[in-house]
Amino acid sequence: MSKTELTTESWLQVLTVEDIPILGARVVQAAVGPIAIFRNSENEIFAVLDKCPHKGGPLSQGIVHGKSVTCPLHSWNIELSSGCAVPPDEGCAKSFQVKVDDGFIWLQITEIIAVHE
Repeated sequence: MSKTELTTESWLQVLTVEDIPILGARVVQAAVGPIAIFRNSENEIFAVLDKCPHKGGPLSQGIVHGKSVTCPLHSWNIELSSGCAVPPDEGCAKSFQVKVDDGFIWLQITEIIAVHE
């Protein structure tokens, strides 16, 4: 067990870091809906519901820059750590806790199976 204290009871391994291109995303299907998992230029990993808070555009198809993604439909910028739109735009997409351990990406099970309104 690593210092991140992962247990298979509370976390689900979904991808490896190498599965996601730098400045790219991959989508995993979950009970809450499609989750976009992003990798930025500094190899940081983020997970956000794959629906822009504006019109539901696929964030996974957007352009990753810094710690944000630009929605491909209407160019809203979304902060990857929170899922919230950068002002002056308003609204948030659900963000998810992510752990990276030995190159594997893990999502917290209770977050991806619970439906959040």
